[in-house]
Amino acid sequence: MNRINRPNVRLPLAPAEGWVTLGLALLLCLTLAWSLDDARWVLGRDTYLDFLPLAAAGGVLVGFIGPKVGWGRWQTHLIGSIFAALIVPLFVASAAHPQGASFQELYVATAASVVAAYGDIVVRNQASTIQYLHYLLSLGMLIWATSMFASYAVFGHHRPLSAVTVVGLLLIGNMALTINDQLVYLVLFSLAALFLLIRGHVLEEQSEWLRRRIGDPGSIASVYLRGGTAFITVAVAGALILTQTAASKPLAGAWDGVSDGLVVLSRSLQRFLPAGGANRSFGVSFGPNATVQQVWTTDSTLAVTIQRPPPDKADYYWRAVTYDRIELTGWSMSNTSTVVRGPSTSLLDGLADNVPAEGHRELAVTITPEDFNGSTILSPQTPIGVDEPTRITVLGSGYFATIERDGGNGSYELRALVPVSGDEPGQLNEEALRAAGQDYPEEVRDLYLGVAEGSIGPDAKALEDTIVAEARSETPYDLAAQIVKELHSSTYIYQTDVRDVDCAGISTVECFARFKRGFCQYYAATMAVILRDLGVPTRIAQGFLPGSRDPNTGVERILNSNAHAWVEVYFPGYGWVTFDPTGGGVAVIAPLPSGRPVASGSPRPSGSGVLATRPPERDPFANDPSGPAGPGSNRGALGPLVAVAVLLLLVVGGLAFAVWQRGPRGATSADRAYGTVAQLAARFGFGPRPTETVYEFAGALGEVLPTARPELQTVARAKVETAYGRQILSDERLAALRAAQRRLRVILLRLAFRRKGRRR
Repeated sequence: MNRINRPNVRLPLAPAEGWVTLGLALLLCLTLAWSLDDARWVLGRDTYLDFLPLAAAGGVLVGFIGPKVGWGRWQTHLIGSIFAALIVPLFVASAAHPQGASFQELYVATAASVVAAYGDIVVRNQASTIQYLHYLLSLGMLIWATSMFASYAVFGHHRPLSAVTVVGLLLIGNMALTINDQLVYLVLFSLAALFLLIRGHVLEEQSEWLRRRIGDPGSIASVYLRGGTAFITVAVAGALILTQTAASKPLAGAWDGVSDGLVVLSRSLQRFLPAGGANRSFGVSFGPNATVQQVWTTDSTLAVTIQRPPPDKADYYWRAVTYDRIELTGWSMSNTSTVVRGPSTSLLDGLADNVPAEGHRELAVTITPEDFNGSTILSPQTPIGVDEPTRITVLGSGYFATIERDGGNGSYELRALVPVSGDEPGQLNEEALRAAGQDYPEEVRDLYLGVAEGSIGPDAKALEDTIVAEARSETPYDLAAQIVKELHSSTYIYQTDVRDVDCAGISTVECFARFKRGFCQYYAATMAVILRDLGVPTRIAQGFLPGSRDPNTGVERILNSNAHAWVEVYFPGYGWVTFDPTGGGVAVIAPLPSGRPVASGSPRPSGSGVLATRPPERDPFANDPSGPAGPGSNRGALGPLVAVAVLLLLVVGGLAFAVWQRGPRGATSADRAYGTVAQLAARFGFGPRPTETVYEFAGALGEVLPTARPELQTVARAKVETAYGRQILSDERLAALRAAQRRLRVILLRLAFRRKGRRR
């Protein structure tokens, strides 16, 4: 039986680049989505970002379909953005509604979370927010937009290198920020990128051979693909072997001096970034805002070296900053002002946190920052002098927040007053603190008794009731001591990585009371909020635990892993006293002596003395009790915000169009005018072909935009006359050329809505 040879039938929808190219572009973008998902950036949950591969597939699909149906670049991106706005919010809200919900409920949940987050961060200027869907939305949109750009670069512009560059930069950036091993994603990306570049080059060569009719395009394709595959195999295998066996460090020191800048940048951006993820530490920094994270630093890099008097054997908590405003998942400073002090002058003289010398002793040390932001002054308890000019940030009439110096990272000399434990007047002991009473200054009450709405849930309230019931008395000291005793018990587990704990939508205090796992930030926040709710002024401090001290030289070495958070409780007549509730054997505060019995403290007020941080009336941006994505939250607030956003968009768009229309700037020339036209047309897929003359390009473009023919002819004629005829244009011709160029900058924008089929 004779076999009938049938010609290969190519599907009309098959891309000229081949389905393999589409698969490679998809794999390229999927590696970025998988990398972000693996880092678990949002609350440390491994399921919240599982939708990112779907977002990547959606973006690639739009970037692929657009060029095939004749859409220009901007038209494709506009349509893709509309689809992203419709689809991604559904993926996002599904994280908060795993059991399923209607489309309307999903859209409302995402919108409500975004509006509530805007209210927390922007309107109320909080250090953090319990909302998290807006983080998912941002990452989802990032993946969709990147994938759409990469896909259109491959199938629309036929520039796979642009796709590889953009996706690669984001992938490498994510890998640099996470400590997770993501070598597999880098290998997949490298394979997809190299094969995509080779296929792009093969297509270019085939087109050139067809145009010039110099051979069989199929033969050149097979040669390039075989050679490219062999090269990729050897290169990737060699790279893997080198990764596992190389012992040299060619890039060691490449980032020296960069970490300080990254620390300062991360400090300013921290409140806008999600908590969670196994992120790489750039060093410890303490700023005006602090967000409770899910992973605590265990970096053993040397942070600070302190030269102490060798005879001094005491352990000191090296405080960098204190916070008066305790929010649901973070801390911040409120009502701050700055006091400038000269070298070696009394730092706290005339300020509310100044303490008498009685009951204290002076300590003089030399501090040398290593891997730590050297502008922040570290001090045990009460700093009284620095040998450099300083700027003290204070709260209210002078309660300490932090001290900064203008010098670099060099050493500085510090003098401080540290409290003495004992029975003498002004010294610390248990009986003296019990008898201190609760006659607090009004400003202390205003600053250090506020409890944010939603901080104490049912589990935290149960813990508070237990503490009150088991405390020796209701004096502030016994309440604080009982909290320390409770949190130091084996019931609470000290753990530096709590990403597996689902605390979405609840406060840090409620999270810790419910799951009883966390690190110093969780312990400190819990103690501070409970004491405040019981009417005891408390603030949170951050700095470093005592380091390892050489008893012979007095040199104390403090590592980044010594970074710590604790609480300070206010006692009338004694000021701020340090308590460390952190369990797991981390706390190193020596117990106070019992002291001689003195008159009992004044009774506790009948009320809790809590000053709400929010007004009692309904806050349109307040967190809904049903959760960050509750179907009934903030529905009424969406309309005005949408209207404002649309109005701003119209204003910005109008200004941008006016600026665009006024161009070009500077002197006009024929080369510049023609280059502007060619470049702008190319952006919309109507650029000149390599073999097309100036007049041919102007004529072809005039067929697409007939109204632009006079201007196009003006530009083309000037280009040819100056480039090939060596003519010098008169002032009148230059004015006409400038006017034509200005009009074309506007007319050519219409190409965004034209099909490209006539220019292929």
